Parts: sequence; C-alpha cells; structure tokens
Amino acid sequence: MTGVQGERVIVVRHAMPAVDPDVPSEQWQLAQESRVAARLMRLHVCHPAYYVASTEPKAAQTMQEIAGAQRVVRDAGLAEVHRPHVWFTDEKGYHSAAQAYARGECPDGWEPRDQVIERFDAAVVRHAAAAAEQNRTLVIGTHGLAPTVWMASRYQLATDPARFWADLRFPDIVEIDLHAQTVTCLTH
Repeated sequence: MTGVQGERVIVVRHAMPAVDPDVPSEQWQLAQESRVAARLMRLHVCHPAYYVASTEPKAAQTMQEIAGAQRVVRDAGLAEVHRPHVWFTDEKGYHSAAQAYARGECPDGWEPRDQVIERFDAAVVRHAAAAAEQNRTLVIGTHGLAPTVWMASRYQLATDPARFWADLRFPDIVEIDLHAQTVTCLTH
C-alpha cells in the first residue's frame, strides 16, 4: 500500500440519519436533530482543514455541518460497504452481519472486503496528498464499517475490528496519528 501523507487523518462517522426502511441506506439523509450533534464535532477539528466525504447524503451532510462554509469534496471511494437493500426486522440482525463482516466474513451480496479496502485506501491516499499540498489536516466524512476494515488493514486498532465498529457512535471522530501509526477515538 502507498503511504498516507501528512501527520494525521481525522475520520468522522456520520451523525444519525433519518432511517426509512423503504429507502436504501445509502440514500438516507441526515436527521434534522443530528445536525447539531454534527456541528459539535467542530470542536475536535483544527480549522482550516481539507474536507472530503462519501457521496452518501448522511456522510456528506455531517461533514458540511463540521466544515461550515468551507468546501467539502465528495468521493465515492469513501462510501459504506455496498450491500443488498434488506431491512432487518431488528437491530441485532444488521449488527450481527456487520460484526461478522468486520471479523472477516462476507455475507451474501456484500462487497468483498478486499475491494472495500482497495477503494477506500485509494481515496484516502489521493486526498491525503491533496491535503498535504495545502498543509492542511485531512478530515474524512464517512461511515462505520468501511473505514473500520480499512483502518484494521493498515493500523493496529485498540480492540478487534468487530468491537471497534460496535463501539462507534453517531457521530464519532477517530484520529489516526500517521507517525505513531495509532488510532484513537476522540469523542468517547
């Protein structure tokens, strides 16, 4: 893998979306009350920064709340793991499938982990280079599962990837210290 430029990368998991079982999750919008929670994440980000977000609305909207008037670039490489639109009747069903994925399994129809890692890594490397050119910190607005499997492929997580993913909140901020090669959750 190509090295990630810079001193640190900030990874932001999106705020809570307005969940609609009739709409695929990649189309969910940020819940109105979640915008305040997203704005509070500004306290953990040094401004100005280089902001990039997944093309999914909930992640892009979270990042725009953090960035304020600053520009947010969008990149499909930072999207969540692609999976079939299946509504689990209870939260445990999705959590079990996602934790299995984080541990290395791949449920039927889910994007293969190596593809997720490859596309996510390419996006991070590309945007880290652009951020370094501007002498800014890279701040990535994304999801939970895709960045977890990517981080686990590059860095030592404090817990196993399934536990790391399960502990992430809506929203949450993770800092990657590129020199020390450490991953730290800043908001919990």
